[in-house]
Order: sequence, then C-alpha cells, then structure tokens
Amino acid sequence: MFDHQIPVGQTSSSQSVSFDAGLRAHMSRIYNRMTLGVLVTAVISYFVGNSPELLTLFLGGPQKWLVILAPLAIVFFGFNPAKMSAKGMSVSFFLLSALYGISFASIFAIFTGESIAKAFFIATAMFAGLSIFGYTTKKNLDGVGSFAVMGVWGVFILGLINIFVGSTLMGNVISVVSIIAFAGITAWETQRMKEMYSANADSEIMSRMSWLAALNLYISFIAMFQSILQLMGNRE
Repeated sequence: MFDHQIPVGQTSSSQSVSFDAGLRAHMSRIYNRMTLGVLVTAVISYFVGNSPELLTLFLGGPQKWLVILAPLAIVFFGFNPAKMSAKGMSVSFFLLSALYGISFASIFAIFTGESIAKAFFIATAMFAGLSIFGYTTKKNLDGVGSFAVMGVWGVFILGLINIFVGSTLMGNVISVVSIIAFAGITAWETQRMKEMYSANADSEIMSRMSWLAALNLYISFIAMFQSILQLMGNRE
C-alpha cells in the first residue's frame, strides 16, 4: 500500500484560501455590528428629535449633561476585552448607540433634513473609501494612527473649552481637525483589524476584539458625520 500524500503546494494553497475566507467573515462581522450601531443611533435620534416631549425629557434641562457624557463613561469603562465577555460588550455597545441617538436628537430641530441626509451620505462615502484604503494599503499606518489619536485628544480638549467660549470660528476649526483625525483612525483601525485576525484564535476572544473594533469604527463614523454636519449643514 502506498501512502497518499497531499503536495505541499496544494496544502499551502488550501490554508491560504481558508485564511482568506476566515478574514472576510471576521471583517464582515465587524462592519455588520458597526452598521447595526449606526442604525440604532439613527432610529432613536429620529424619533426623539421629532418628539417635543422626549426632547424636553432628555435634553430640556441639566439632565442633558448626563445624556451627553454617559457615552464617554461607557467607552472608557465599558469596553475591556480582557475582562468582559463578548455578550457584555455587545450590551455596552448598543447602550452606547442608544445614548448617542438621544444626544444627537437635537440635530433634527437645528438642521434641515436635506442637510442631515447630505452629511450622512458624505460621511458614508468617506468612511467606505478610508476603510478600503486601510484594508488594501501595504504601508504601515501606525504613525498615522498615533498622530490621529493626538488629534482626537486635541479636539476633545478644544471642544470642552468651546462649550464655555462659544466661538463659531473655533467650532469650525474643531470640526475640520475632527474630520482629519477620525479619517486617519478609520484607515488605521481597519488595517489593525486585518492584522490582528488569527485563524487559530479562540472564537470568544475574536468576538470580543470584533466588538471593540466595531466600537472604534462606529465612533469614527459618528464623529465624521457630526463634524461634516456642523461645517456644511443648513440650519432650520
């Protein structure tokens, strides 16, 4: 009897095909979760924004600061892949999406529907292009990511200052810097998602990592949309 051996080249090819299929499934899972988060935010924002009673309930007094700042608490304390289960992270993610939906509800009273739709379309096109670039480029984007993160912190600090200053010019500068910073993060995070995939990793660990990646991409998309709307939106 002769042993039937699979040629080395054929084995390598099969492993490559299997890896590519697993990577595509992993990336699709991340984008599907991120898209669901955006959908939850959009639906809740629309219904709250078109209800004077709900707007007053959530954003009509000092409680608005709780609604606005609560997502930050979830981002900093509600997403730890090392300590939380994938299920726990999913709950935190959709709670964050709902809170963002409530805090963004006022845009329907401030901006025209056409402006909101236009900003959403532009943000979607930018996000898709940046994700494709991050996925396909051979250039290491770690430097871009580090620079973008510093930009985000700058936006955060300037945003806090502008709450008290109320400068339109500063607000426009913040929006421009925010778009650039989160554009960099989108491309960098996409590359990181691709590089961190492992076909041999535990499914629970990969699920946790995909929830974290979905969160990062979700925040980048929301930030770009909000900044574009602030720059280009026509007010009611």
